[in-house]
Order: sequence, then C-alpha cells, then structure tokens
Amino acid sequence: MAQQRSRVVSIGEVMIELARGGDGRFGIGCSGDTFNVAVYLARAGIDAAFATALGDDPYSEAIRALAAAEGVAGNYMLRTRGRLPGLAVIDTDTAGARHHYDWREESPARDLFELPDWGLVAEGLMKAKLVYFSGITLSLYSNNGIGRFLALIEMVRQQGVKVAFDGNFRPRGWRGDLSRTRTVFMEALKRVDMALPAYDDEAVLWGDPSPEATVERLQAFGIAEIVVKNGPNSALVAAGSKSEFIPVPEVVVPVDTTAAGDSFNAAYIAARVSGKGPAEAAGAAHRLAGQVIRHRGALMPRAAAAMH
Repeated sequence: MAQQRSRVVSIGEVMIELARGGDGRFGIGCSGDTFNVAVYLARAGIDAAFATALGDDPYSEAIRALAAAEGVAGNYMLRTRGRLPGLAVIDTDTAGARHHYDWREESPARDLFELPDWGLVAEGLMKAKLVYFSGITLSLYSNNGIGRFLALIEMVRQQGVKVAFDGNFRPRGWRGDLSRTRTVFMEALKRVDMALPAYDDEAVLWGDPSPEATVERLQAFGIAEIVVKNGPNSALVAAGSKSEFIPVPEVVVPVDTTAAGDSFNAAYIAARVSGKGPAEAAGAAHRLAGQVIRHRGALMPRAAAAMH
C-alpha cells in the first residue's frame, strides 16, 4: 500500500495578496506559505494537492483557478457559503525584505477542521505519501481545530504517511502568546518525520544559540530528518547518524525574499520523494530558492524558472 502512494498534500491558507510593485502600484495575486510549497512541488513534477477552506466568491474561485493552472489538485479545498478568503498587503523594502499586513480573522481556512465536511480532508491525508504543514497552519486553528488536526496527523503516520513541518514562526499569528505557541509546537513535533525550520525563527521562539542547537532540540523529539535553513549561509542537514553543512552555491542579492523558505522546502521534499539523498536535496533546494528571490512575489514566472 505504501508503495502505491504518490501524492504530497500541503495544508494551510491561501490569501488574496495586494503587493506593491517597483512603480509603487499594487498588483493582485494569491499566496500563502504552504500553498507556495504545493505550487513549487507541482512545478517539480510531484503529484501535489492543497487542503484548505475557501468561500463561494470570485476571489476564492480565482484561487481555485490558480491551483488548477499550476497542476495542484483541489480535491481538498472545501467550499463555505458567504465567507471570504483573507487579505494581505505586501510592501518590499530596498533590501528585498517583505513587510506583511493582513486581515484574516474571518477566513474560512481557520475553520477547516471544524467544518461539517472536514472528513474529506482526513480521507485525503490518509491516502497521501507525505503531508506538509507549517507553524502558520497551526496558528490558524482554535484549540479544538488543533486537537482534531494533530489527532489526524498521528493517525495518518500510523498508516505509513510521512509528515514534514516548517515552524515558520510568525508572532502576529499567535498574538504574541509564546507559551501557547511553544505548547502547540511541542505537540506537533511529536508527530513529525521531517523538520525544515529556519534558524532565525527557531532562535526567536526557542532561544537556540546555533543551528546545531536547533538540530539537537528537534532530535530530542525523535525527528529523523532535519534541515535547518539559515538565509544565505549553509543549511545544516541531519539525517540518520550524519550531519553536514550544505553551502549556498551562489549568494544572491535578493529582489524579494518572499517564498525563499517555501521554495527551498518544496525543492527539498520533491527531491527526497523522488529518491534523492538529503545532501543532494538540499543542494537542489538552495538552487530553487536562489532563483525565486531574484523575482518579485512568491511565485516566479515559469519563463524565469526556465532561464536559470
């Protein structure tokens, strides 16, 4: 049964995004950390699906259309009547750093595991090869939703499904409640096979003094495969009994750092589910992230991807 599984299911939220361009004008698009991962997985030829909840409005339909155009399966995008997706406004400074302002309290994605038909998502996860989610995913849900979700993750792991997680810690999403964040993360980490954290996030949330400390802390949860991203610095890969730093092949001055980590995660997962080793997968992940940050927005144009 496990050998027949091929799909990677990413779980989270897609928002309508207004991003300021170089001319000061705003363009409209769709983005979300785990959605970005699903898109880049699909572009890598992986059978990818995205699980979320959307409304029945034109903007929700635009999100569904984008997913379909990118080859991301929408079987687990639940529809809710009278609800609107979240809205984000993005400014990018001269260093390529992203400043994010959002309105998402009424987003239907927040209720994914409390909707009447959430069992459809559960069925999809049970059939997956790998499930991916992030700390931003966890920040969406109520305590009841988190309880259901983590119970489901535990169940799918027992069926042989692998689980990948990026902490992707954003204090605003947790209303600054570090105690609750740490409690939820610790419960999630007990159910993870592959951790893909960014060191700067881990340093803020846990006070880790180094990427090595991050690896040691995560290994205490029994996580077998850990990749600590560290911006333009080498990524630390720890799998099995081996630990090594994989350098960035080319340091790029970023135009926009949006989705650097998401694209890294997608390329790493794509390589691993395709049979590549951890070090080779990290090299591929560096290369894709380096391409993505040369362009504005989370999803670089396909033509640009072919050029590099």
